[in-house]
Amino acid sequence: MSGLMCSRILQKAASCTLSFSCSASLQWMQIGGRSTAGALGGRSLSTRQNMDFQLNQIQVNSILQANEQAVSIPWFDGRSLSAVRKFESNHLAANTPNEDRHSAATCLQTPGTLFGVFDGHGGWACAQAVSERLLSYVAIAMMSLRSLEELEWLMEQGRPVPAVLQWYKHRGDVSYQKSASFYREQLRVFWQELLDNGEHSDGMSPAEAMDYAFKRLDTDISLEAQVPLSSDLLKSTAIQVAFTGCTACVAHLDLEGIHVANAGDCRAVLGVQEDDGSWTALPLSRDHNAQNPAELQRVRARHPPSETATVVSEDRLLGVLMPLRAFGDVSFKWSRELQSSVLQSLESGVDLDSLNMYHHTPPHYLTPPYLDAAPEVLYHKLRPQDRFLILGSDGLWDEMGSQQAVQLVGEHLSGVHLQAPVSDQRLKLGQMQELLQRRSARATRPTDLNAATHLIRHTLGTGDRGQLCPERLAAMLALPEELARMYRDDVTATVVYLNSDLSKPQKS
Repeated sequence: MSGLMCSRILQKAASCTLSFSCSASLQWMQIGGRSTAGALGGRSLSTRQNMDFQLNQIQVNSILQANEQAVSIPWFDGRSLSAVRKFESNHLAANTPNEDRHSAATCLQTPGTLFGVFDGHGGWACAQAVSERLLSYVAIAMMSLRSLEELEWLMEQGRPVPAVLQWYKHRGDVSYQKSASFYREQLRVFWQELLDNGEHSDGMSPAEAMDYAFKRLDTDISLEAQVPLSSDLLKSTAIQVAFTGCTACVAHLDLEGIHVANAGDCRAVLGVQEDDGSWTALPLSRDHNAQNPAELQRVRARHPPSETATVVSEDRLLGVLMPLRAFGDVSFKWSRELQSSVLQSLESGVDLDSLNMYHHTPPHYLTPPYLDAAPEVLYHKLRPQDRFLILGSDGLWDEMGSQQAVQLVGEHLSGVHLQAPVSDQRLKLGQMQELLQRRSARATRPTDLNAATHLIRHTLGTGDRGQLCPERLAAMLALPEELARMYRDDVTATVVYLNSDLSKPQKS
């Protein structure tokens, strides 16, 4: 976001206040994954004019449910059984346009289903490209050399090539139509290099494939911005993708288990139903930010001791970027000279602002690269009690803990709202009233059939006492575009329901 735009927003924000009965006020948030002049976190708006919010329940539901997706997966597709029963997904924008993306696809040449959530920053371009390309890279890396040879032979003969993935697209999904053929060409180069390499004759394991695909796609994004391309449009798009950034969390599910590859601060959490019917959250990823001591140590260890105080300052990479791993973001990877050279290679008539692209060399930029997209890959073997997987962008997790999210989805799934006993608790009258309000809210039948929408509703509408507050929710959704990002982030959630019966031990 430009400094001029930010100042205009601040001026408008200074003339309004957001208040309602469930909570005293809303708080400003930091803008985006990168900081801007005059950080906004933690300060209430001091104001001279009330904003009037008039959204009714029908309008609120219409906004929340506009981007819902629900897909049932056949338990048997003619080749193998599926670990996934169905999935539900949704997203709600705060930025204009939305910088979050999500993807889902079944692998057609190998077992398994892939899901991804991608959180863009500095713009939407990188998240868009990664959401279109990364799952294909993973699927290709898992294929055997014999299968790749067949693909290459069909391409050489000009014959139809069988699909690698069955995509589950939403009617509202956008795509880089002008870049589609170029991305296919680059994917072919990728499998040709796997053939030339000659290793992994049976294909890579999911863990190997995900690690390799993340790194390879980030390398391709970097190289594509540096080389001549066939049109100015492709060149402009490649530079846009490279200079913006995105985090990514991708899950591969088959009957053996779940592999999760994460780079950044999106998150994957498994919902586990215990024997007594209660719900437990099992994290399947770790956030890569300054709150992760191991990640902080990893980043600092890659630079001289003289930079220890500046590599991560104010919980941000070089004082600017919150996630410590990401695709794109070449402003944190390339040398100053390379950045300048690539930007100068654009046609003189191209305005960087017209590309909706953030570019600013961070302070204390001494020993790049400071950032990479290498994922951390975790594996979990499926058990009968594993019921669903939640993938979400940080807009969800900044407002909601993993256990709360699993509790919400679990109770939404089962319709059972477990309450802890309170008979032996010594509570004051006011505390008892708050507890009863929270319990009443939890026991209320959910408005949304879609669990992802249910999560987003609670992300935006939960009041100070933990109850769902209609006034707060309506106020958050009624914010004008230029103010919305000050109070909330883009939110994306995907809930994947597992075929638990298939993981039960078989009787002899």
